[in-house]
Amino acid sequence: MIGYVTLGTRDLDRAKAFYAELLAPLGAKLQLDLGRLALYGQSMGQPMLGVCQPYDGQPAHAGNGNMTALAVGSREQVDQLHAKALAMGASDEGAPGERMPSFYAAYLRDPDGNKLALFKAG
Repeated sequence: MIGYVTLGTRDLDRAKAFYAELLAPLGAKLQLDLGRLALYGQSMGQPMLGVCQPYDGQPAHAGNGNMTALAVGSREQVDQLHAKALAMGASDEGAPGERMPSFYAAYLRDPDGNKLALFKAG
């Protein structure tokens, strides 16, 4: 049902580099670059994550309560991607761990303050 999600950025080049590296282990790559919007995914026919400069020209800012959750292949990959994101300038919003039975997750904010969850269910 979800086609894509976009996250606003104040520095598009930094955001593109951050997400290209973070999402590569998930098999995602740049699918479309429209100048002010770049979309990453496994293919154009699958859900994608985009980074963009806001259309209205106003500064991008992270919304309180907004979060994008990325499903990953294993608990180990949750740990690895969380550490990788922190090394690339993200901030920790919750270390990797089991949140409830069969749900392992870590939380972070990208360099623009957008909140992400990395999770493995099951």
